[in-house]
Amino acid sequence: MLKKIALVMLLVLPMGVCAQTLKFGHINSQEIIPLMPEYTKAQNDLKALEKQYTDDLQRTQEEFNKKYQEFIQAQDSLPANIAERRQKELEDMMQRQNDFRQEAMQTLEKANNDAMAPIAKKLDDAIKAVGQAEGVIYIFDLSRGGIPYIDNTKSIDLNAKVKTQLGIK
Repeated sequence: MLKKIALVMLLVLPMGVCAQTLKFGHINSQEIIPLMPEYTKAQNDLKALEKQYTDDLQRTQEEFNKKYQEFIQAQDSLPANIAERRQKELEDMMQRQNDFRQEAMQTLEKANNDAMAPIAKKLDDAIKAVGQAEGVIYIFDLSRGGIPYIDNTKSIDLNAKVKTQLGIK
């Protein structure tokens, strides 16, 4: 019996010591990223690019509407072959506009991804630096989901330290 107790103590004691030294942390990147100056600049650049595309789309839509109204008004007085040619021009114009809209959406998506990549890398680098400095094993990002429970007394909220690492107040 004494041997069993000693064996259990030998097995349990190291686990208790290890469990006490494990440290976990958490952050919320959705609270940090909007405070980064790079994010503000990226958002402003993306808004400017989006405005350029919106303005261009609006201009082409107005041009299409004008030509369409002219066609509708003159349609009955035009010879059939000219009416068909103008209708074809309108269809081509509409197709070009749709192609441009699709291209603009893809370009904006790529620009967003390109703008956010260095921001994400900078945040990840700051998280790694804080994690190493704090001696934590894991830092969970609450905004990325997948963590149903956090004991705030055992998990360290490292948002403030990551913000400090990034130079954010």
